Amino acid sequence: MPGDAWANGVTHARAVTAARARLVVFPELSLTGYELDAGLVEPGDAALEPVVAACAATGSTALVGAPVPGPGGRAYIAMLEVSPGGVAVLYRKQWIGGDEAVRFSPGDEPTVFEVDGWRIGVGICRDTGIGEHVERMAGLDIDLYLAGLVHRSDELAEQERRAVWIAERCRAYVRSPALPGRPAADTTTQPVRRRSGHPPETCSRRPGRRRVTSPGPPWSSRCG
Repeated sequence: MPGDAWANGVTHARAVTAARARLVVFPELSLTGYELDAGLVEPGDAALEPVVAACAATGSTALVGAPVPGPGGRAYIAMLEVSPGGVAVLYRKQWIGGDEAVRFSPGDEPTVFEVDGWRIGVGICRDTGIGEHVERMAGLDIDLYLAGLVHRSDELAEQERRAVWIAERCRAYVRSPALPGRPAADTTTQPVRRRSGHPPETCSRRPGRRRVTSPGPPWSSRCG
């Protein structure tokens, strides 16, 4: 629901409960909708309480899109990490564009975190088309790249092109949910592993890199 963080928080919580996954990923600005004038969301905002509760009940971590405040009165488009222990800002979008620049400042660092031994890199929408962002991710030895998107249906071909490019450059899985009505490349792209015909849980990543031995990717991507 556009601009209604509380209602959307309840919807997010239901999605987390239904997914029963270790990691649940939501689109860009999912908590408010892609409303560039929406109220800023603090990590302690009451709208996130249902999501924290759902994560506590399921053992999940949810990556939620929201506009957040920053130092010096700045505002950022961010990805929040919601876990049974609470909420923290995981990543601030680096490559903002268009009307976003009127209100939001760019973040300054790529982000990698771990879930069940998987090294996971993250991005938000326009980040996925920026060479510098992808090259920096490629140097961080990630197993999985996640991006929250907002795109129109006529941009699906470009989303798929970016997903394949990131997967090939980073030699990693790629997953990218989008907002309802604006679908994204919500498929898992795994050059080398899927195209080689080997199951992803047993195929080596590249020479000198550890093998991924978990029973499968820990995520679920949610589009609302």
